[in-house]
Amino acid sequence: MSTYANLPAPSPEQGLNRYLQEIRRFPMLEPEEEYMLAKRWVEDQDTEAAHKMVTSHLRLAAKIAMGYRGYGLPQAEVISEANVGLMQAVKRFDPEKGFRLATYAMWWIRASIQEYILRSWSLVKLGTTSAQKKLFFNLRKAKARIGALEEGDLRPENVQRIAHDLNVSEEEVISMNRRLSGGDASLNAMVGSEDDSATQWQDWLQDEDADQAGNYEEEDELSVRRELLMEAMDTLNDREKDILTQRRLQDQAITLEDLSGQYGVSRERIRQIEVRAFEKLQKRMRELAVKKGLAPV
Repeated sequence: MSTYANLPAPSPEQGLNRYLQEIRRFPMLEPEEEYMLAKRWVEDQDTEAAHKMVTSHLRLAAKIAMGYRGYGLPQAEVISEANVGLMQAVKRFDPEKGFRLATYAMWWIRASIQEYILRSWSLVKLGTTSAQKKLFFNLRKAKARIGALEEGDLRPENVQRIAHDLNVSEEEVISMNRRLSGGDASLNAMVGSEDDSATQWQDWLQDEDADQAGNYEEEDELSVRRELLMEAMDTLNDREKDILTQRRLQDQAITLEDLSGQYGVSRERIRQIEVRAFEKLQKRMRELAVKKGLAPV
């Protein structure tokens, strides 16, 4: 796609404030317009159409990139990697699949960012097991669920809970948290100087131009994820499905103690079944996403 060089690009010299102002001028696309642009790219390799699809989703890439602000890496570089993923998504997007570009692009954007982070953080330092990589990318979310984002060293009870939820050792949680906690940035941090009408990061993440197209994209993503989940559930046996549903897919999760009574096994056995079922479900959802053309191989 020869239009890459013409895209706005964040840089320390330019300042993120100016970049975010620049990308806000690109309008979101209505579903019909997006479909026709995608068709022009697929059928005619129309670079102008591809460029318009990319620029209309630069705010999405920046928003996703901000979700990875806790890894101590330059934010401009993370956003640039997000844009690379976005361009790859546009290049491979098939409008006949029935979902919006934003739904498809999210997978590519996240994959590009995560590959960049793993390249930047030494795998010797991180560890190479799948459990450690999962911990690396899920620790912040786990901390957020228990209200521990602002803590330095985690309290013992929070360490224990996160270790249980992510199926890693407590020592790994403590070590990874100390590696990551030094690089967190607040959404309330100011962007720009007072002379430049400084605003907070969160002001840029809010979509003040939310419209029917934006709502459609959000609903479409939720619908696709729901379909993947329902289809992936078939990979579980009845016991795994029941335990996972009662533990993770209900508003009020049932306790391990109650489930151990229902099935006549220990609490630890229930926990093991739950973790295994969740891993099987995640793997199958990923396989289905790749098969349906939603995610990179």
